[in-house]
Amino acid sequence: MSAEVTGADCRWLPTGDEFFAALLAAVNAATQSVCFETYIYAAGQPGEGLREALVNARKRGVRVRVLIDAFGSYWLPAAFWEPLLSTGGEVRLFNPLALHRLGFRDHRKLVVCDDRVAFVGGFNITPEYAGDGVTRGWRDLGLRIEGPLALQLVAAFEEMFTRADFQHNRFLRLRRSSPRHPLMSSGEHLLLSGPGRGRNPIKRALLRDLADAGSVQLMVGYFLPPLRLRRQLVRLARRGGAVELILPGKSDVAVSLLAARSLYRRLLKSGVEIDEYQPQILHAKLFIIDDVVYVGSANLDQRSFNINYELMVRFRSPEVAAQAREIFRASLSHCRSISLEEWCSSRSLWQRIKARVAYFLLVRMDPYLARRQWRALRD
Repeated sequence: MSAEVTGADCRWLPTGDEFFAALLAAVNAATQSVCFETYIYAAGQPGEGLREALVNARKRGVRVRVLIDAFGSYWLPAAFWEPLLSTGGEVRLFNPLALHRLGFRDHRKLVVCDDRVAFVGGFNITPEYAGDGVTRGWRDLGLRIEGPLALQLVAAFEEMFTRADFQHNRFLRLRRSSPRHPLMSSGEHLLLSGPGRGRNPIKRALLRDLADAGSVQLMVGYFLPPLRLRRQLVRLARRGGAVELILPGKSDVAVSLLAARSLYRRLLKSGVEIDEYQPQILHAKLFIIDDVVYVGSANLDQRSFNINYELMVRFRSPEVAAQAREIFRASLSHCRSISLEEWCSSRSLWQRIKARVAYFLLVRMDPYLARRQWRALRD
């Protein structure tokens, strides 16, 4: 799905401290409604402070709806939401755990207050994200959006909230009947993806933007782009375009880090610049292609493109792109540059074997198992 809106007022939130402060302020100011959707919600701070704000909003008469993924938020205590439920708030778990459909998760992060102020990005609601991303807290990125796009985000939330139980006969019919909007050349676009939606709109938009690009900057925590996207990046670098990647130097998912590194040699040989973020775990999702910017929940990997439910906002704006490039450049100062010669000479046979096995697991096995589950659900 892709829908164009115009007139959004955006503010980047490049640290967890800034993101959670802005989010808390918006919830405290809400007078009509709060829609809250996330993959992981954990006890402790900032989660308990945000829950208190949601409870207070409900006491003011604000309609409060919370959607969290059943797998991502598995460790949240069962009684955690009782204070909100007792005041009339609504809480649902997306895709309650069942082995035959375990792989399909709601990975989106979205908050909308009063159908007017929205937040998107990569931040989950856990203590790990609190901080500046350098001295403490994971490095992530959020965006506060005020304007017409907020109504599109509310509609996206309501679709998922209504079908949180993941009853697939109805869910699949919706996927097949979702309207297809052409990708426009200007404005802001909401891109939604998930299993059963047909050709992935995020990947389609990226391929189109990369086809004629002159420069690309990607900062992403999990990097295993499909073959067509990798070829686009390689071609761009070989024809003299600037392709810069900020990837994690450390990760909470070791197999993902290993698999991504299996791609370094070819990318470096083609002229792609790779820097690994050093101080903290990198979790951001920021794609800059000339004057086009993508921000949201999707990584550049098979799970984001083919399995999870994801949400990205695509901007075509020189101003937004310039701000995004400043964030990218600031992050480079905390990175270690990877050179081809150093990389090839430092890789042992055992490291290369582990990387190829990790690549096979994430690029072949995970999608294969997901496809089998999806076919079974459709039968």
